[in-house]
Amino acid sequence: MFRQLFRHLREAQPHQVATMTVQELKTQLDARTPMVLVDVRQPEEFAYDGHVAGARLLPLPVLATRLNELPKDQPIVCICRSGNRSQVACEMLQRYGFTNVTNVVGGMIAWQRAGYPVNRQA
Repeated sequence: MFRQLFRHLREAQPHQVATMTVQELKTQLDARTPMVLVDVRQPEEFAYDGHVAGARLLPLPVLATRLNELPKDQPIVCICRSGNRSQVACEMLQRYGFTNVTNVVGGMIAWQRAGYPVNRQA
């Protein structure tokens, strides 16, 4: 009886979100691996705190209203400041039928600590 109960609970859990380190992201970007890199921070964070070259700004509060801008047939990698908002974004994307989503663990904090380049807008 308990096995059946817990099996149903496991089935009800959302799919685990895949993760990658900033080192893995940098390697994939350098290799020009096809992906859509989505930065889910606010516009001022994206502009002034810096962002990864090629990242597309889709702030988390408006992501659900702009899903049509994202392809379902390409890998989507989400990044934010620390990895928390991007985790939420990945879970949201999964709920809307996106199957190939990955969260960057540590976000832009880890990216900058690793010494990787950032683009800033004045």
